[in-house]
Amino acid sequence: MMDIRDLYQEVILDHSRRPRNFGRLADANCEAEGDNPLCGDRVHIYLRIEGDRVTEARFEGRGCAISMASASLMTDMLRGLALDEVRALFQHFHAVVTHGESAEACDWIDLDKLNVLSGVREYPVRIKCATLAWHTMKAALEGKRTPVRTE
Repeated sequence: MMDIRDLYQEVILDHSRRPRNFGRLADANCEAEGDNPLCGDRVHIYLRIEGDRVTEARFEGRGCAISMASASLMTDMLRGLALDEVRALFQHFHAVVTHGESAEACDWIDLDKLNVLSGVREYPVRIKCATLAWHTMKAALEGKRTPVRTE
């Protein structure tokens, strides 16, 4: 079994301590809230969609290092993607953290950054931390009004 310290790699710590894209997006046209009651993570995802592309992605929230780093990494990756690419990215990420599949580069985005979160699969409770922002983003795209819960 992997050591918990391996889970908190430098990229995770960096994104947790200095999250990118943190803060409200005033002109968001897609947004959703998410809650992980098991460890207290809460996230609000804001997206601006123009045509079929994400032009801006931001988040607000509080939570553990995994949750905040995942939201930061996700919002970094979404900007500029077409909606079908965003949905594919969600599927890739989910496979990485739940089944241990490697996030390999594809022709539209470099998925290597997602591999830093792959260690959560060894800790089932942490999978919910890592996927909260992603499920919340998906709910925003689907126009869901009720908060996403990971229980």
